[in-house]
Amino acid sequence: MNTLTPLLSTVSRRTTTAPVPTVTVRKPHYDCQEQESACEIIVYVPGVESAGVEITSNGTDLLINARKHHYVRVNFGALNLEGVQHDYQLSLRLGRSLDYAALQAEFHQGVLTLRIPKKQPPNVVALPSFSRAA
Repeated sequence: MNTLTPLLSTVSRRTTTAPVPTVTVRKPHYDCQEQESACEIIVYVPGVESAGVEITSNGTDLLINARKHHYVRVNFGALNLEGVQHDYQLSLRLGRSLDYAALQAEFHQGVLTLRIPKKQPPNVVALPSFSRAA
């Protein structure tokens, strides 16, 4: 005996949008240490030169892009290095208590060290106290 299933729709709708190219990146290992006067972030990006590092801040977000120098090897297909060739991207939400304009960065042999000083609290002026005469 045959089973009949109802047709959902006989009209086919197709969209003609072009596929969005995806850029494959990977998240690097990092370490964040809060100090008394600053926040220090150490990001490990092996295989990247200092010219390939881009640091941007947008409000409370810090975005680090580290691009590798890509070159095609003769035996690329045999080595299976697809994952190793990817660039690095790290997005951190650090908060409003840091002074991003005074960020200091140092890069040495694949280790990026960022030091972001904390904002100084505004000086609080003590208001004179008024006593109420009875």
